[in-house]
Order: sequence, then structure tokens, then C-alpha cells
Amino acid sequence: MKIISWNINGLRAVIKKGFNDFLKTEQPDILCLQEIKISEETRQKIKFDFLDYQAYWNCAERPGYSGTLVLVRSQFASQIIKVQAGLKIKKFDLEGRIQIVELPNFYLLNVYFPNSNAELSRLSYKLEFNQALLRYVKKLEKNKAVIITGDFNVAHQEIDLARPRENEGAAGCTVAERAWFTKLLASNFLDTFRELQGQKIQYSWWSYRTGARPRNIGWRIDYFCTSVKLKTVLKKAYILDQIQGSDHAPIVLELKD
Repeated sequence: MKIISWNINGLRAVIKKGFNDFLKTEQPDILCLQEIKISEETRQKIKFDFLDYQAYWNCAERPGYSGTLVLVRSQFASQIIKVQAGLKIKKFDLEGRIQIVELPNFYLLNVYFPNSNAELSRLSYKLEFNQALLRYVKKLEKNKAVIITGDFNVAHQEIDLARPRENEGAAGCTVAERAWFTKLLASNFLDTFRELQGQKIQYSWWSYRTGARPRNIGWRIDYFCTSVKLKTVLKKAYILDQIQGSDHAPIVLELKD
């Protein structure tokens, strides 16, 4: 099974930049998208073409903001047991940040974690969101293993960003955000990229404002984290940092049969 996660920073924008060519080339069984920026009203008006993929939407109430989307290849669709939008907590669900996909052997969570913002104005909201998510995940784990993927909006360790000293205490690099990620891993989860790639330095996001991507001054803030019990089926975890179309690069997890 091949799963890809990508913060596309606007669905309509990425479609204009060759999104369907990306689908044809990479052919994921499941594609988890974040920050689609599509309202429910727009979704109803526009006919989106995702080739042979079935779409599961979770739009934010606020137009042009946030939102998640899961695309499942049609020949793989029979594996999907259920897709749930949100945690059933209104203050989080209205931003369309979470989808829970149930498959035979695990749950797959497509998550667009809140950004704590430049002045950390949403840090408390993000930490509440993170805690609620972890509680929910631990309940799911009582039934079967869990995979969490998406834009976590945090660089866990110094190795995960190009300029750790300059960004210490900034959004995505605060002690509290990093501590929560450490807590997640301590709750029997694996950062699959670190598990399979060791200390490799590679990034998944670059600021548009500073022209950082050509100089590779980036952050690794997109992850696949899995229950430890899935360790034996992890095959590959990597970043497609040559793919353009967003300020984020797609990340990939391949599982053994």
C-alpha cells in the first residue's frame, strides 16, 4: 500500500499546476490532502476531476480556509470501511482539520494541525487540539493500529529545520509544541521518516516569503506517525521534495503487503 500526504495550499491552485499529472505518476492508493481551501458551497458548484479516485471531503465553514480531502483509488475503495469527518468537537471540527479513515488493519487520520501563528496567538488552541486528538487516537488504538499523517506544523528536533537557533520559540518551534510531539512518540508512536531514514536531513516546507526553497532553507513539519505495532510492515518513508505546486512537498509511506 502506498499512502501520500500533501499540504497543497489551495486545491484550485494546485490543479492548475499539474495535480492530475502527479496522480498519474505517483499512483497512490490513498492521498491525504490538507489546506484545500474549498468551501462546501464551492465544492457543490465545481465539478472536480480526480481521474479514477473517489473523494471524501471535509470543508471548513470559513470559505477559502483550511479543510482536508482524502482521495482513494477506485480499485482500492473496497478496502475503506468508513470515513469520518472531525472529532465531534465543534470548535475543532468547524475548521475541517481531521478525517478518520477506517481500513481493515488500521485507522488512517488525515490531519491539518493548527498553526500557532507568528505571535503565538493560536498556541493555546493548537495545544488543546493536539491533546484532544491524542485522547481520541488512544481510544482508536484499543480497536486497531493508527496512522496519523498531515501537516503537523511543528519541527520536532533541531535536525528538522535548517536554522534551529534563529527560530527557537517561533511558531512550530516552541517548547510546548515540540513537547507534545515527544509525548505522541512516547505514547507508542513512531516518526516513520526518522525510523527508516535515520538522521537524514530533508525538509517538507519552505517559506514563500523568503525565497527559501531554492536555497533549501526549510522545515520538516509533515509526518507519518504510526502505532509501534505497525513497525514490522513499514517499507519506505520519504519526501518528494522535487515536486512543485505548493510550499509543502508531498510525503510518502509505503507499507508491506
